[in-house]
Amino acid sequence: MENSIKINEFNQAYKPVLFSPRNKKDKKDLKQLKETGKVMFFDSFDLQLSELIKTQNPKRKLSHEEAAEKKNEYFSNSGFSESENGVWVFYPWRNTAVRILEEKDFVKLRTIRNRYKITDEEQDLLQNKIIGIIGLSVGQSVAISLAMERCFGELRIADFDTLDLSNMNRIRTGVYNIGIKKSWIVAREIAEIDPYLKVTLYNEGIIEDNINDFFNLNGKMDLLIEECDSLPIKILSRIKAKALKIPVMMDTSDRGMIDIERFDQEPERLIFHGLLTEYGPEGEIISKLQEKAKDIMMSLLQFDNLSPRVKFSFSELGKTITSWPQLASSVFLGGAACCHYARLLLLNHKVKSGRFYVDLDKIIDFNES
Repeated sequence: MENSIKINEFNQAYKPVLFSPRNKKDKKDLKQLKETGKVMFFDSFDLQLSELIKTQNPKRKLSHEEAAEKKNEYFSNSGFSESENGVWVFYPWRNTAVRILEEKDFVKLRTIRNRYKITDEEQDLLQNKIIGIIGLSVGQSVAISLAMERCFGELRIADFDTLDLSNMNRIRTGVYNIGIKKSWIVAREIAEIDPYLKVTLYNEGIIEDNINDFFNLNGKMDLLIEECDSLPIKILSRIKAKALKIPVMMDTSDRGMIDIERFDQEPERLIFHGLLTEYGPEGEIISKLQEKAKDIMMSLLQFDNLSPRVKFSFSELGKTITSWPQLASSVFLGGAACCHYARLLLLNHKVKSGRFYVDLDKIIDFNES
């Protein structure tokens, strides 16, 4: 493996560095890391291997002697000593290195509690999927849910913004990340969950110069999840997805509203379910934003269907607040819902276009007598 150790630049790092204890250069680099005295090393390989063996023998509890024998068989089959098994993962932003199982065994063990809710065949199929997410406030919860269920082979995330303290009412992270790019924060968290997952960053957000790469580089995207605040990008990304026949999902974190647009199945479908037709052809809507941005936003959100408190918040924009409110509970609900429907869509279950609500206030009406 080719690695570059830059401990002094950990604030700019978002990719883990993987070292094989079987590789001479990697072993030398690991030795150098240890000699700095600045890196914490955690070797949890034996615990992971014990759990792996346990899951491979579900019919009965193995004795200590039987478990030890299974471990010896594991090392014998690998052809290497105990210390040469596994992979060391170095997280520069934490100055921490952890030894884990090699990819095949790691993935098998990490997804074992998915089994039967997601079959082995489905889990394998998902590893070939490419998902894009634009916007990493609501998008953070979507990304983490997708990563935890391992619903993709590559995740492309786009956001130009950095973390503000006011974002932390809905973005799960620590105060030490204030001022750090949201894309780095998400990529780091995914790497700490599963360093074998591929995450591609677009730190400048989606712009004219990178939108084609975002959708197509090294393979066409299978699903776009759009969660950005920019109205031009909301419209532009859908026009592009429609042209490429890529389905789009969006959660608005109000009343559990989920938008699904199956451009893969309905290539002539109007963006935003036709809610913007009064503003002219789709290709001309962006040019009208300077004059009619508020009207267009109200149309695509269907203002009358918003919750009473969000409706009121619009009257306070520019007076007592600078943007419309979102709560962690709604954002987490939306992240889970997007992950659920994304998985079903990517596995070719019946997921139709439309605007749907998972409205918790309506599911349980506490005002009923």
